[in-house]
Amino acid sequence: MKLSIVRAASLSLGTLFLTTAIPASAQDAAAPAAARAPVGDCEIHVWPAERFKAMTTGWLGGGLLDAAGHAKGDQARKAALAGALDSQGQAEALGSLDLSTHLGIKPSKIVLHNEPLDRKTINKISTRRSESTSGCYSELIVADLFYQKAAIYGRSLKTLFMLRNFGGAKDKPAIYKGWGGNGLKKFPPKPGEDVQAANEELVTVFKADFEEFARNAAKAPTTK
Repeated sequence: MKLSIVRAASLSLGTLFLTTAIPASAQDAAAPAAARAPVGDCEIHVWPAERFKAMTTGWLGGGLLDAAGHAKGDQARKAALAGALDSQGQAEALGSLDLSTHLGIKPSKIVLHNEPLDRKTINKISTRRSESTSGCYSELIVADLFYQKAAIYGRSLKTLFMLRNFGGAKDKPAIYKGWGGNGLKKFPPKPGEDVQAANEELVTVFKADFEEFARNAAKAPTTK
């Protein structure tokens, strides 16, 4: 299924509306029913992460000495993470998923914001982060992207998400915040290895992190 991204003049230049284009093959029984569901008046606004982290722990198990020994390599891995999953890459990855179904929200218009929110304000501002006046409004915020390599457990990507469901309110949403985490085998690529394959794996694991988060969100109570 192809995705078409249309710029919305009524919002900031860093915001995109994502609409689903239904090709003729969408009549195929294999196509998800949610993809064919009509989009109502609900909106899900999505923001990418501003903050990236990378940490390697060896057999010393962490601590200042271990961190110092891996500092240069972790800086390079952090840069590789930020390059492979930049703001647009995060938005496009999440926009390719059926967010409404995963999050248990009515079929919604997906609004992708290419500019991340200031990380320091995510937990402080309780009002809507967009100018939308929709009566059925939610926000999905990617808070942190964390690459970790541990001597025993190997490589993984952990992603911190926040879901803020306002309904028709403008302030004090119901909130669920949690991590998703999955293993990596190809990222980051070593010299001579396939960079594109490694980056594609990272995007796939990022999506899997969101899906794990969404499953946990469906089972967990939200907080005001």
